Amino acid sequence: MAEEKDLNLKDLGNGQPAEGAVNPDVPDMPHSAKDLEPVYDIPVQVSAVLGKSTMEVSQLLRLGRGAVVELDRKVGEAIDIYVNNRLVARGEVVVVEDRLGITMTEIIKTERG
Repeated sequence: MAEEKDLNLKDLGNGQPAEGAVNPDVPDMPHSAKDLEPVYDIPVQVSAVLGKSTMEVSQLLRLGRGAVVELDRKVGEAIDIYVNNRLVARGEVVVVEDRLGITMTEIIKTERG
């Protein structure tokens, strides 16, 4: 059986990382806003979750117009903000003209990997 070997960008081509690639020898190298320009037009889904509730299907089927579903959050408690189904921040609900909006009060840092 052939031995498996981890490849990095230096293993490809002329030994130099491809233009615009992250240098594998410099972990967590900071990037400028210009470095991110290629991804600026990629759409992402942003969701704000006020709270959650669990119920049986029979309870769900009994809900009617005007029914109130109690959520697991208290008034004034931060809401969760997700980007592409990944928790990225917590925030508060705000009113922007005649619409609801969110303001981020805490950025959630997660370990990559």
